[in-house]
Amino acid sequence: MIKIKFGTDGWRAVIADDFTVENVKRVAYSTAIWLKENFENPAAVVGCDPRFGGPLFADTTATVLASQGVKVYRAENTFVSTPMISLATVHYKASAGIIITASHNPPEYSGYKIKASYGGPATPEDIEKVEKQIPDKLDLQLKSIADYQKNGLMELVDLEDLYVAHVENNFDLETIRTCGQDWAYDAMYGAGQNVMRRLLPDITFLHCDHNPGFDGQAPEPIQRNLQEFEDLIKISEGEIASGLVTDGDADRIGLYDETGKFVDSHHILLLLIHYLYKVKGQKGEVYSTFSCTSKIQKLCDVYGLHNTVTKIGFKYICDLIVNSDKPFLVGGEESGGLAIAGYLPERDGIWIGLTLWEFMAKTGRPLSDLVLEIYDLVGAFAVERYDLHVTDEQKQQIIANCKAGHYKQFGDYKITSTDDMDGYKFHFDENSWVMVRPSGTEPVLRVYAEAPDTGGAFKILDATKATLLG
Repeated sequence: MIKIKFGTDGWRAVIADDFTVENVKRVAYSTAIWLKENFENPAAVVGCDPRFGGPLFADTTATVLASQGVKVYRAENTFVSTPMISLATVHYKASAGIIITASHNPPEYSGYKIKASYGGPATPEDIEKVEKQIPDKLDLQLKSIADYQKNGLMELVDLEDLYVAHVENNFDLETIRTCGQDWAYDAMYGAGQNVMRRLLPDITFLHCDHNPGFDGQAPEPIQRNLQEFEDLIKISEGEIASGLVTDGDADRIGLYDETGKFVDSHHILLLLIHYLYKVKGQKGEVYSTFSCTSKIQKLCDVYGLHNTVTKIGFKYICDLIVNSDKPFLVGGEESGGLAIAGYLPERDGIWIGLTLWEFMAKTGRPLSDLVLEIYDLVGAFAVERYDLHVTDEQKQQIIANCKAGHYKQFGDYKITSTDDMDGYKFHFDENSWVMVRPSGTEPVLRVYAEAPDTGGAFKILDATKATLLG
């Protein structure tokens, strides 16, 4: 049997290679042991995204949990999003939520995510407990779902109805529907498609069919994967006010303005702070990861808000939301995982998208105009990224050079200060920096740069690349 290792956001593996029914049984059994050791009357919500084999792996998980005496709320929907599992975990007061998903990974992958009772990522400590107890071999006699239903250990529940009702109770959907603006949504064949059709049936939809192979493309909402959607918005010539994209399990967001320009997570975070504080009058803590724009701190300074910078990974944001005794406002990371006050300590692409569409609908202003309003407060900026594919030896040497303070400048860009919270961020002036961070699993260096415009950011990246690989 293979050694099963959880990453930063669950266990992921190639379907029929390492992600098999037998290995899913092993992980589910260990999850059951952890639940029984830590909860008096353990219960779990279980579902899957639209990936190939999802219902089989979800049923396997559910029956293994039930066989060990864990009450299971099994999603009766063909597929669900990760936020739907998190919401249901809180709603049913379950001990955990489990979704079979590989998120934005390529279609040949599947995965196993564990959500905590509070409706957000399980802590690294709890994941470690599950991981350590995974048996090498397992011989279980499992009954059918119907049998577990009869003895009260399995209940089929409609998570789509639950999620739609929660959205309808928290948003002014009528204003979004009738404001005179047309909207577009690209599900990337992922788990958000059905609920969006129910919430906003008259908008423009793309890739909202059930396609377990995602048409051969990784369902990651980054600009290079979204050319068809981008072209759709551009040819509408302003008729489409904004385009929303979510990934395979609908917890990450991509966004376009009315001109077909991609609006990245750095800008989305600023827009959320601006809307919740300036328009809605809310206050609270702001949490942003180390790779986010420095403009977040500037906007927080303007509004008198406190910004805490964390290591990269939504789990660090979630930990602060759950455990801080201070009220929360906005938190997020550059990869599209964002959370706001009044909801779960969880990423949700649809929830964040509807928040911004509500902002536009209530103000009657285009998204590009709202971005310019942010620029008036903090200055224009752009953040870009290169992934440098290097040998492991090169990666280790470059990181050793960063640690030793070897680099004094990159091309013409002289370093004025350095931060090493999670990788190495080299500041040039108050408006520009470059960050070097090694991948934990691949021979890749991720290099991020911020500058007042896109061209400037790429110039910094090119100069940094030339110096690092020189």
